Amino acid sequence: MNKPIYVTKSSMPSFEEYCEKIKVLWENRWLSNRGCLHKEFETLLQERTGCPYVFLYANGHVALEVGIDALRLPKGGEVITTPYTHCSTTHSIVRNGLVPVFCDINTDDYTIDVNQIEKYITPKTVAIMATHVYGVLCDVDAIDQIAKKHNLKVIYDAAHAFGVKKNGVDISAYGDMVMFSCHATKVFHTIEGGITVFKDKEPYDMINNLVNFGFDGPEDVKWISTNARMNEYEAAMGICNLKHFDEEIAKRKLAYDKYVEMLSNVPGIKLIAPQEGVTLNYAYMPVFFDGYKYTRQEVQDRLQEHNVWARKYFYPIIPDLACYQDQYGDLEFPVSKHAAETVLALPMYADLSVEDVEKICKIILG
Repeated sequence: MNKPIYVTKSSMPSFEEYCEKIKVLWENRWLSNRGCLHKEFETLLQERTGCPYVFLYANGHVALEVGIDALRLPKGGEVITTPYTHCSTTHSIVRNGLVPVFCDINTDDYTIDVNQIEKYITPKTVAIMATHVYGVLCDVDAIDQIAKKHNLKVIYDAAHAFGVKKNGVDISAYGDMVMFSCHATKVFHTIEGGITVFKDKEPYDMINNLVNFGFDGPEDVKWISTNARMNEYEAAMGICNLKHFDEEIAKRKLAYDKYVEMLSNVPGIKLIAPQEGVTLNYAYMPVFFDGYKYTRQEVQDRLQEHNVWARKYFYPIIPDLACYQDQYGDLEFPVSKHAAETVLALPMYADLSVEDVEKICKIILG
């Protein structure tokens, strides 16, 4: 039986390096709630992003949900967002008492179509929340212009985009708030975990209370909130993985380049073209099978027969999920729908060998 090749595989430091980093926890017995490793990790991220308003969380979803809460958007306000994303994006809007308004994606990079955003803006609109899909960047400049014109907040679900830069500037510099997921399947991870970066100090200052049940001092709870704190073991993994991040990206690039070499210019197969001035993190390898000799399902089945596991990511689109179908199921988002019905995320991780990429591509092309 062939050794399985999974769609992702977590990058990790050496056992000895991680154990050395967590040794301090047996000395101080401080395992959670902004311990020394949490603070060290936060400082490292502030230095890397160039922004002082960085905060850490237990996972990416609570980072997004609590981060939005900190922006103090008026309840019932409308947030223009994308139907082609993880359900977490939409859940975080709804769970904050806001109303998602879906805008279709473009056919080039599958991010929100900036040419359609303004037609959805109403007096109730309070924000634009876009997703950097697969680590591919939204048109941040156009979104910024629209937001300034209409006095809207801009939130980026950058779960896939840690380390991505545009013209040398970290992507966390764009928008009022940016969220990075640090789940074990991501290009950079802390086992579980999430990061927000804020443009302004005011929402950042609120986070200290919101991540800790809404406490305002030891004896008073001022806000209705949740427990979203990152623990010290997650922070330790983040510190270690950040040290090796650039070399991990270099390994991913080898796999990515081999995929591009073998799957480019094949009729019926579409890859997302590189964006000018954007430094990639090679988080995912999405391939769209549109008019190919095999359907997307047939490609997935062929791969699985050889113990290669690919994923339909994102599928289905948000309005087709059971929890949103009654409200949004009748709306049409043709580009998102077509993307969801043709996409397959192929295996991509730092330890994926070029030889295994060749094997995967030969199965697809066979």
